[in-house]
Amino acid sequence: MVGAINMINRPDASEVRTAAAELGLTLDAEASASFLGLMGGLFEAYDLVDQMDNHLPVVKYARSPGVRPSPEGNPFNAWVVKTQIKGAATGKLAGKTVAIKDNVNVAGVTMENGASILQGYVPETDATIVTRLLDAGAEIHGKAVCEYYCASGGSHTSVSGPVENPIVPGHNAGGSSSGSAVLVAAGIVDMATGGDQGGSIRIPAAFCGVVGMKPTHGLVPYTGIFPVELTVDHAGPITRTVADNALMLEVMAGPDGLDPRQSGAPSQAYSEGVQMSPRGLRIGVVSEGFGQPGAEAAVDNRIREVADRLGTFGATVEEVSMRLHAAGAAIWTPIFLEGATELMMRQNAYGTNMKGVFLESLLDKQSHWKEQANDMSETLKLGLLMGHYMSSRHKGRYYGKAQNLNRLLTAAYDDLFRKFDVLLMPTTPMAAHPLPGPDANRETVVERAFAMIPNTAPSCATGHPSISVPAGTTDDGRPIGAMFIGRKLEETTLYRAAAAVEQLSFAPMTAD
Repeated sequence: MVGAINMINRPDASEVRTAAAELGLTLDAEASASFLGLMGGLFEAYDLVDQMDNHLPVVKYARSPGVRPSPEGNPFNAWVVKTQIKGAATGKLAGKTVAIKDNVNVAGVTMENGASILQGYVPETDATIVTRLLDAGAEIHGKAVCEYYCASGGSHTSVSGPVENPIVPGHNAGGSSSGSAVLVAAGIVDMATGGDQGGSIRIPAAFCGVVGMKPTHGLVPYTGIFPVELTVDHAGPITRTVADNALMLEVMAGPDGLDPRQSGAPSQAYSEGVQMSPRGLRIGVVSEGFGQPGAEAAVDNRIREVADRLGTFGATVEEVSMRLHAAGAAIWTPIFLEGATELMMRQNAYGTNMKGVFLESLLDKQSHWKEQANDMSETLKLGLLMGHYMSSRHKGRYYGKAQNLNRLLTAAYDDLFRKFDVLLMPTTPMAAHPLPGPDANRETVVERAFAMIPNTAPSCATGHPSISVPAGTTDDGRPIGAMFIGRKLEETTLYRAAAAVEQLSFAPMTAD
């Protein structure tokens, strides 16, 4: 039973008339009063909902809010908050230390998503993946810096400042899961969560020389993670080894009954792929993945070397052309920009027409974003400007057309998978480049944020799984990432291919 009900604020007839005008309706005083009367019963339903207890997931493990580390305790600027949350005494991840990307809810600990807008926000629930990691015995050591609303493939847009590459000082660590990759690469934690809407797991994995998996869309529940765009949101593991990555995905994957992105596909024994020989694996080397704008010859040459050496292990390797891959990032662009503008900004990270877990506290905090719009990163300003302009002036036409073309792009990959088990290309066209300086102009800031996405963005649109695995370095020590794309829900095959690359040793690669 519900006790006495307090009433939410009611409009008067003039406010009804104003609201009608906002919708293009013209109401006179008599009609406004009539509609106000008709709204009375509807307000009573809202009153009842307002008084009922919210229904949110239970927080299972004790924790403290943590502390923001001093610069001395945060050498790469990769931590937002350090804390300690101990999970179950046993499980697949017992003894493993984990960093959580700061777009993920950890109850009682700040979640700021790299943004001034969300500074000080503390969620009251754990994301599903946080609960699963703790249930599996992991110990969470804190929140890792991510880029401003995850709108950057570089590591220089977070409100907390640039995140430095631990392998190549002064260089970009990649984004948007910048702190996650850095903490793993530096050996500070064993594993970290990442999020990927255009390459944000695989780019920092490649730049930092670690393993990053973007699973099939919907395989890992996104419940409790700050969304960008429902059709391209992915969460996945970042680790130092392929074996740890597969193990972490086993824990993270599978339906939670709460995330509308999910199809119900269960977790699998991905670790089995790590033990499999590459012999008989059919690998298609996608020619359009090479020679991208800004590509470094050393990177392209190294990935062709990877292909050749996998061939000596008994894999079947063949170069193949897929013309739509070259247009994949363009097809992804309206989906990402207009979708993010609508869901992440106009609809305050939730919107409607979906079933899921809604945090009123986050809706309230996010709803004030326009008051701090001038403080947004240059990358988010650009994306929001473009997304708003195109969606408002063209009524969603290009978002819809891009989603139609995305079916063609998806089919083009699927057609190749009739012949090949995995597709291979560089994760990024170039290795890590220097961080922009504090006085860098807007053009440089934006270029260093998006130049690296042409190979990673397409599979975010199509939802195919994709993994980046280290493939040695350039002759000046910058890590190179090899990227495999696979059939949907065949992550085990990607781990099989990645494990084979992990067994190779590489001499530093020159551009010759």
